Amino acid sequence: MTWKENLIKLYFYISEDKGIQRYLSSMRMSNNQTLGFTDEEVMTVYIFGITQNLSKVKHIYNYTKRHLSDWFPLLPSYQAFNDRLNKLHGCFEVLVQSINFKALQGLEFENEKVIDSVPVIVTGKSRSSSAKVAPLLCNKGYCSSKQMYYYGLKLHVAGIVRPCTLPMPETSWITGAGENDLTAARPVFERLSNCKIYADKIYADTDLNDGMQANQNSIILTPVKKHKGQKIVDAADDTYSYLVSKVRQPIESFFNWLIEKTQIQFAQRVRSEKGLLVHIWGKFAAALFLLSNLLTLD
Repeated sequence: MTWKENLIKLYFYISEDKGIQRYLSSMRMSNNQTLGFTDEEVMTVYIFGITQNLSKVKHIYNYTKRHLSDWFPLLPSYQAFNDRLNKLHGCFEVLVQSINFKALQGLEFENEKVIDSVPVIVTGKSRSSSAKVAPLLCNKGYCSSKQMYYYGLKLHVAGIVRPCTLPMPETSWITGAGENDLTAARPVFERLSNCKIYADKIYADTDLNDGMQANQNSIILTPVKKHKGQKIVDAADDTYSYLVSKVRQPIESFFNWLIEKTQIQFAQRVRSEKGLLVHIWGKFAAALFLLSNLLTLD
């Protein structure tokens, strides 16, 4: 598929999606309101730019102005484009839900799921205690993989296992960086039934698991935790932990792929709550378009 076909397909997907159109209609002050550069075009420009490996709004705008002026002749000024983009922050989350719904149709292994989270860093360790950007969304937390404190939030993803490939996200949500992963996932676990969930050790909770098995016919499978002071791991526990980790490893690969394609983890230049929501859900939507093969790269 050529870049032109990708661009056209993306525009028509956004324009024809009923959820997107309902959301846009609810935003408009009047049915008679007309815009030279439409909301659908704003979303198309942003998402298409991300699929072209552009991560910053300014770079996406300049790329569109230089190379796609014939396609978007009424592109407004950068400030006007950025303002319009931020006003559409909620629309990108609706778009994520729409892509998920269509991509999940007919998937096998829907009773096997994986769950994990990835940090979205607004401010690194040097200013993590004094940062004040988007306080309703962000707080200070610790990233064990990077061994650093940061100010920002977490993107949580629960996806369906797909053998030999990346999992397909089914549910996604955000919390502050300081939120415990298990606490954040409890509402999701409570809605699941007849399934196995493969997760990291932080999601281990005997009482929760017992309740899910008894009431929801579901189970959370995590690597075995060592007891306090335990130095030697039982061979059976070691084998079990290896098998669980092998099934859940693709979600770590998914996050690595997501970061590589969209730079979603790095939000140091974001200065507002709406801008942060566009950064997360717009980039996640672009990744889902690629992952679900609705778009392809040249």
